[in-house]
Amino acid sequence: MSLASTNQRGMTLIGFLILFMLIGFFTLLTIKLFPLYLEHFKIVSSLDSIKKEPGWSEKSKEEIQKMLQRRWDVNSVETVVANKDVEIVRHNGRLNVRVAYEAVTHIMGNVDVLLTFDDKIESEPN
Repeated sequence: MSLASTNQRGMTLIGFLILFMLIGFFTLLTIKLFPLYLEHFKIVSSLDSIKKEPGWSEKSKEEIQKMLQRRWDVNSVETVVANKDVEIVRHNGRLNVRVAYEAVTHIMGNVDVLLTFDDKIESEPN
């Protein structure tokens, strides 16, 4: 049996380079996006903790903003500001608290990623 007649199998060098580039790109995306999603989780958990507080729906707009901002200060949330990104509306006997914001992160070169988040809690009708 000669060496010329055997079939070789496996990836070429170009195949390995493409595979490593894809793995590197998705690893970079994960590293860049994870902090934004972690911060979003902190924002949602702050909203949930407000909703669990007794009598939260009777509080004024300013009191709710202060409650949220205190929680975000403790949790090091920097993307959202309570008096700018929080919308508090009383409608039909319900209190709606909505946090809508955008987060931008730089990936590489001239590539940025924009994430939009929109979360809301609502009180029971009075």
